[in-house]
Amino acid sequence: MASTRTLSRLTKALLAPALALGATVGLASAPAHAAVWSSCDQWGNTSLNGYTLYNNIWGSGAGSQCVWANSGTSWGAWANHPNTGGIKSYPNAKKVVNKSITSLASLTSNYNVTVPSSGAYNTSYDIWDTDYDYEIMLWVNYNGAVGPLGSSQGSVTLGGHTWNVYKGNNGANEVFSFLRTSDSSSGSVNILPILKWIKDTKGWMGNETIGDVQFGYEITSSSGGLDFVTNNLTVSSS
Repeated sequence: MASTRTLSRLTKALLAPALALGATVGLASAPAHAAVWSSCDQWGNTSLNGYTLYNNIWGSGAGSQCVWANSGTSWGAWANHPNTGGIKSYPNAKKVVNKSITSLASLTSNYNVTVPSSGAYNTSYDIWDTDYDYEIMLWVNYNGAVGPLGSSQGSVTLGGHTWNVYKGNNGANEVFSFLRTSDSSSGSVNILPILKWIKDTKGWMGNETIGDVQFGYEITSSSGGLDFVTNNLTVSSS
């Protein structure tokens, strides 16, 4: 991926609440859903059931995209982005944790998604410390011409999955990417052992306070319009 990917998405994510009433991109009609909330605004966002949902269209050359939600844990996006390079968007749901790694007794998540067989995208967790110095990405599935930032660090089995690990820097923060070695549309992830492995085993970061745990779809292309559906998502911490 381009080194500007994470910086751009972080910048837009931080600005999203202030820009929620800003420009609308495309205003395409999403497929009908029995949704309690929907938005085609570029920075459209809302809070439901303890989760914050973002449409989050931030990449250059983006097309149309709409996000809808039945609840904070059941939502989806319809996207029609051109078949060009570069990430166009990251529609996602966010849960705020605000606990240091050593003070966490547990940090787990369950996911169940329906994703298209065409297009270029990844389905991923995007986990940030409160200072936005470190980004931990967990890719549970991916398709098309997409790839992680940084260099390969080998593979590791953690949190109930086996991952190929990459480490990089986008000029603003460190990025640790964990790519599941086989695609999965549903499952559970024990996130805390991954954070402890980064901190204690590798020494790549200290006792950071974990802020945002995001889950969504990093979309590069979805020409013609594709559906990305989160059938269920839960993030739990103690």
